[in-house]
Amino acid sequence: MAKLIYSMVSSLDGYAEAAEGDLGTGADDEEVHTFINDLFRPVGTYLYGRRMYETMVFWETAHTQPDHPPHILQYARDWQAAEKIVYSTTLGSVSSAKTRIERTFDPDAVRKLKADAEHDLTVDGPNLAAQAIAAGLVDEYHMFITTSVVGGGKRFFPDGVRLDLDLVEERAFASGLIYARYRTR
Repeated sequence: MAKLIYSMVSSLDGYAEAAEGDLGTGADDEEVHTFINDLFRPVGTYLYGRRMYETMVFWETAHTQPDHPPHILQYARDWQAAEKIVYSTTLGSVSSAKTRIERTFDPDAVRKLKADAEHDLTVDGPNLAAQAIAAGLVDEYHMFITTSVVGGGKRFFPDGVRLDLDLVEERAFASGLIYARYRTR
């Protein structure tokens, strides 16, 4: 059975999306990006909401743009190799290969997907992840914590959910970003 992993960049005060502006520096660092590439290369399927998909679809054509460094090109190849499922009631079509639209997030369908998958899955974006967390589907949480406090936005963890987690891995990068991987007890 595959794991479902929730992974996002987070501000130091726990926001996966800032109310205004970005989450701060660190995630765009080559060392961090190479680590992310290696960490998520084995992922077989990405679960996205519409907004996260519209951000991530950049990787479908990133390799065609000149002057990208090798770590960016590698991430593009890895992303293109994976399956993508976009949960959206409004998206009419997708602009990437290996991608399908589902109109509703069905926890039972995701449980079956996990049971049948040979490779891990990720759920990306705080809104979709909140649904997966509430349904008890997330097995691991990978946080990439920047050095910025942003004061508001969408939280990495949804309100109203209690989770007891075990820290299984951590790493600090020269940029100041901290990686922490937690497993559900």
